[in-house]
Amino acid sequence: MDPRTRRLAHADPPLRDRLVTFSVIGAGGWGTAFSRLLARNGHAVVLWARDPERARTIDRERENRKYLPGVLLPRENLTITSSLAEASAAETLVLAVPSFAMAALLERIAPLVTGPKTFVNLAKGLDQASRSTMSELVGRVIPNRPTFTLSGPCHAEEVGRDVPTAVVLAGKDLDLGKRLQLSFSTPRFRVYLSDDVKGVELCSTVKNIIALATGASDGLGYGDNSRGALITRGLAEMVRFGRAFGVREETFFGLSGVGDLVATCTSVHSRNRAVGFRLGKGESLDAILQSMEMVAEGVHATRVVYALSREKTIEMPITDAVHRLLYQEADPLALVDEIMTRAPKREGV
Repeated sequence: MDPRTRRLAHADPPLRDRLVTFSVIGAGGWGTAFSRLLARNGHAVVLWARDPERARTIDRERENRKYLPGVLLPRENLTITSSLAEASAAETLVLAVPSFAMAALLERIAPLVTGPKTFVNLAKGLDQASRSTMSELVGRVIPNRPTFTLSGPCHAEEVGRDVPTAVVLAGKDLDLGKRLQLSFSTPRFRVYLSDDVKGVELCSTVKNIIALATGASDGLGYGDNSRGALITRGLAEMVRFGRAFGVREETFFGLSGVGDLVATCTSVHSRNRAVGFRLGKGESLDAILQSMEMVAEGVHATRVVYALSREKTIEMPITDAVHRLLYQEADPLALVDEIMTRAPKREGV
């Protein structure tokens, strides 16, 4: 690390060079945690909340009590707004809305975007209408702007409290990626670079489906052995699916692949695991979703990944079972047993 990089990475925020001005579009838990990370790293940051009253409340209380309670936000360099025009004026727009809301958001942002902009996607899912990744969606709606995706084991509840983790930032312009990497990195938030954008985005999508399955297994009262088996065979499904789209091997076994897979399948913070757990306990999907404040991306991803796997004849028994569990009201006990008692075969992917 050269002296300038070391100084930027460890300087107190008032002394830090402000390399980029950021807007974080979406004041859910992850958007709030990421805006705090950027502000504490010395950057001028705008956090956009869709609801004006909630924006005023967060601004006044310096806490997002709905989505990230107990985490205080900086005052000096973090502005909370409900004006999308104000948020869109930043040099770098960090997109922190769920995948199913991304297309509508981009359509609203597009007329407001002028001049050079960089986009950073935080969503972990696919667009249902076009079956495209989030970076592909950005490129179609707002073309000719560099777009990156940040992924890995990064639950907002822990990042917001500076619990150490490592993530991957994927984009095609690695020179710009190095600037962003420096802007995001802290001693407790380590950022790696990749140019396998689609690979990172597909891995971060499939892992949510496997988390639904492991949650259902946990909800049925099965143990660590069952969870470990589902995670391992889920990784095999991720590899088979990704290979069909040209994902590089190292991406599967990196932070957006096995790293995020393990975290999402085992964490008390995982919404996807929580939905699977409640399904395993016998609750209906409608009742679960109606009771949730936040989004479980795997519920939406399952439809798209299932359809793509059928079209490309990719063997994905866990995804098939989760699809039936979510949309055909199948018995979770029978489905988990079916996965675990498939015909013996040689291990591989």
